[in-house]
Amino acid sequence: MRFSTFVYLALVSSAYAGVGPNTNLYILNKDIFPDGFTRPGVLAGSSTRNAGFPGPLITGNKGDTFNLNVIDQLNVTTMARATSIHWHGFFQKNTQFMDGPSGVTQCPILPGNSFLYKFSAAGQAGTFWYHSHLSTQYCDGLRGAFVVYDPNDPHKSRYHVPAPSAGLVPTPDATLINGRGRYIAGPTVPLTVISVIPNKRYRFRIVAISCDPNYIFSIDNHSLTIIEVDGVNVQPLVVDSLQIFAGQRYSVVLNANQAVNNYWIRALSSAGPTVFDGGLNSAILRYFGAANVDPVTTSVLTNPMLEINLHPLSNPTAPGSSAPADVALNLAIAFDFTTARFSVNGASFTPPNNLAVMLQIMSGATSASSLLPAGSIYELPPNKVIELSIPGGAVGAPHPFHLHGHIFSVVRSAGSAVYNYNNPVQRDVVSTGIAGDNVTIRFKTDNAGPWILHCHIDWHLEIGLAVVFAENIPSIATVDAPVAWDNLCPLYEAADPLLLQIDPVV
Repeated sequence: MRFSTFVYLALVSSAYAGVGPNTNLYILNKDIFPDGFTRPGVLAGSSTRNAGFPGPLITGNKGDTFNLNVIDQLNVTTMARATSIHWHGFFQKNTQFMDGPSGVTQCPILPGNSFLYKFSAAGQAGTFWYHSHLSTQYCDGLRGAFVVYDPNDPHKSRYHVPAPSAGLVPTPDATLINGRGRYIAGPTVPLTVISVIPNKRYRFRIVAISCDPNYIFSIDNHSLTIIEVDGVNVQPLVVDSLQIFAGQRYSVVLNANQAVNNYWIRALSSAGPTVFDGGLNSAILRYFGAANVDPVTTSVLTNPMLEINLHPLSNPTAPGSSAPADVALNLAIAFDFTTARFSVNGASFTPPNNLAVMLQIMSGATSASSLLPAGSIYELPPNKVIELSIPGGAVGAPHPFHLHGHIFSVVRSAGSAVYNYNNPVQRDVVSTGIAGDNVTIRFKTDNAGPWILHCHIDWHLEIGLAVVFAENIPSIATVDAPVAWDNLCPLYEAADPLLLQIDPVV
């Protein structure tokens, strides 16, 4: 049986308007065929008419308060009909209950109901995204880009065009760029065309909203200057390709200084078709004045991005510098072929969807040992330096791990044995590499909440590859959540089981 999850690359300009900071977000089912193959999707739109894949770009400015009203109108019984939305990359300082992961900071939204996510982007700007955080629902299409603009962007002088945006979402069969792509032996559907004016510099925001594969991203005959990583400004780094894993984001500046022509935009997949024949894994960069034809350019790559060469533009030192961390944890990943489940330090994560971890704490649980799911909760004290080591090489590696509620310093990257405490890259998703790697990250516990750390290959999260850090439990217990949040778990607990049942596909 053929199936598609998706990849997209979007160019945000005056012609590609966003919604926000206040908007409705309708979640509904609709058939889509972005690569020419029709399949049902779980889609988002600012109205029922414009729901599509990808979901609408959400935009705002640094310091804005976002009011995003999610309205669940899902009705296809062969797919999950409840939902929850995670706003990937936002710290949710003092609004932990708006983070979105089902079973951790909330219970799911039932079909026929709505929930208003209200949170601030105070102190944050850059490239983010949003997606379902219920089971593997986002693989069916519920995801989109989210950009917060900074009027005082320190990289503003490096590009002419205000924040064009690019994003990736992979599929085992087709890579879609801006919602378009082709698959082997499929129809020759039109590819996405990104038009540029000669001698202008463009900011591309590349967002990997992938369910599984990682990608090598490049544009023929053009270099890319990386200026932002996962919402953090970095010292400019010139490369000709970059590897991007599920959940990661990069802003790059492209100088349209080549001859007027068409050039292939390439996203080489780590899974599925690994060629570019017939426009697979591709889109088109078209200079104004070039013919309306497919490119004939070739790819010659000699300067790939290395994560160890990325350095923050400000506040570069890792928490605690090179001194021992206050809390050091090793997270050993294993896979049980009998149960077909992952575990971390011997525990396989199953989200308690009807009794979210945050609700357990607010209801009186005071220690990790009293929290569910047993073995998957780690209590962290406030205002301490935490160091996590995650050895690579487990089944399905490399695993991209995402931490909610924080950015972290990657003091040891995949592919390197060097520990850098002076100016390591800061991000919220990191590849844990392959056998022999021991990726090590640091962060400070300055944001109380139950924050999930999980593999962003959604199929791996579904079968247990996650833990939850209960950070500063006494502070979590005093949180005053809105009444609508209080009602989510009782409504879910009381729901008719038929409403939550997923019927087999006939």
